[in-house]
Amino acid sequence: MIDFLKPAPDAEEKIPAENVTRLYKIWQVRVLISTSIVYIGYYIIRLIFTIQQNDISKVYGFSMGQIGTILSMFGIGYGISKLIMGTLADRANPNRYVATGLIVSSILNALYGATESFRMILFLMFLNSIMQGMGAAACQRLISLWFGRKGIGSIMARGTAFSIWSSAHNAGAFMCVAVINLSALLFGASLRWSFWTASIVSIAIAVLVLILGSDRPSTRGLPTIEDYTDDKVVVKDGEVVEGEVSTESVFKIFFEYIVKNKLIWAVILASLSIYVVRYGIMSWMPNYLVHVKGFENSTAKWLTGIFELAAVPGVIIIGFITDLLKGRRAIMVLISLIAMLVCLVTYFAATDHTLIIVILLIMGTFIYAPATIVGLMVNEAVPKFANGMSTGTMGFCQYIIGEVIATLVIGWLVEAYGWYAGNIVVYFFATVAILASIYILIHQNRNYKKIDKKESHSMK
Repeated sequence: MIDFLKPAPDAEEKIPAENVTRLYKIWQVRVLISTSIVYIGYYIIRLIFTIQQNDISKVYGFSMGQIGTILSMFGIGYGISKLIMGTLADRANPNRYVATGLIVSSILNALYGATESFRMILFLMFLNSIMQGMGAAACQRLISLWFGRKGIGSIMARGTAFSIWSSAHNAGAFMCVAVINLSALLFGASLRWSFWTASIVSIAIAVLVLILGSDRPSTRGLPTIEDYTDDKVVVKDGEVVEGEVSTESVFKIFFEYIVKNKLIWAVILASLSIYVVRYGIMSWMPNYLVHVKGFENSTAKWLTGIFELAAVPGVIIIGFITDLLKGRRAIMVLISLIAMLVCLVTYFAATDHTLIIVILLIMGTFIYAPATIVGLMVNEAVPKFANGMSTGTMGFCQYIIGEVIATLVIGWLVEAYGWYAGNIVVYFFATVAILASIYILIHQNRNYKKIDKKESHSMK
């Protein structure tokens, strides 16, 4: 297994120059498709417990506090896993790595249907969260390895590619609802079969990804993205660092490019705050819509999926706009977060079902677009040999702090004081995200002015 996950060696023969552009574009399409569909599989597994929470409460007899505890266990395990598994992704074959994680995660998910024990499900959720940590870091590394900031000679620039990939988790949430309904159609209203059907579908996806995807461009005889598009990585105070792999120790890379990087920590603060909002809305949506807004349970499930799916076009468009802005992505983060705050106020205050549905169709874009863009920005602020590490560090904070607040803290606050207390938590972190994005905007503009000057001098 260890050998299976090791990075593939560089190809012995280089692709002739006249064929490089054509083959680069072919492999970019394959990598984008494989990373997108594998992440759909990850989210089918990740969200099935969340979407089925009302049925689980009835069948297993769990309270809202217990449901929140189980969901928070995923956040704790996933946060730890993203830090560790993200670092390992930098030193693995990312395509095989991401597929292996999905297969094992699917097997663990199937076990949810074999027990009604709160403690056992809590333990299985923790194990599953560890395997889920193999997903995002490997996918983000692949996008960074195959797509450049400027998109020269490519099917698209990195911001657009990253947005398409990131939107896969929105599609995955919708697919999760579809899989639940497919299970009901085939096997009746069986909670156990909903878990088993999701696992079967996701394992099939993982096998397809092993066939379709790839390791680094150099393993295909192609030049690195840095050589191919003159892609530059700007870190810290305008320093340019190149290279896809590094022989330096993990601790040295972490201290030099993560700990000492102020921009990284500002992006992480914005990201974990957005995650409180994201999971504070999405994790509790089936419950909130039924018990506060008066929707039917089946309608609430579909609205959870539609909320995610409706965000896809907007996320991709906003990602494309950040490419048009030549990688200056922070301005779109700020605009999206302000729009998100307006949507939150309306969502919490509205009583009309039509208005609530309209807001849900709009709000997803302004939550997931900034969440996506900061995920790309944390990769662009470090060398490519630290992409997994930067993703993992941010993920650790997103889930250990962000999702735990959004699930465990909000769950018990709502049980003790009502939904108004949960709403206050969401408002607070929405404000923190806006303030952090202002700092990032100032810092990012300063860095890119330096690199633009260097590029203009080199052209002369």
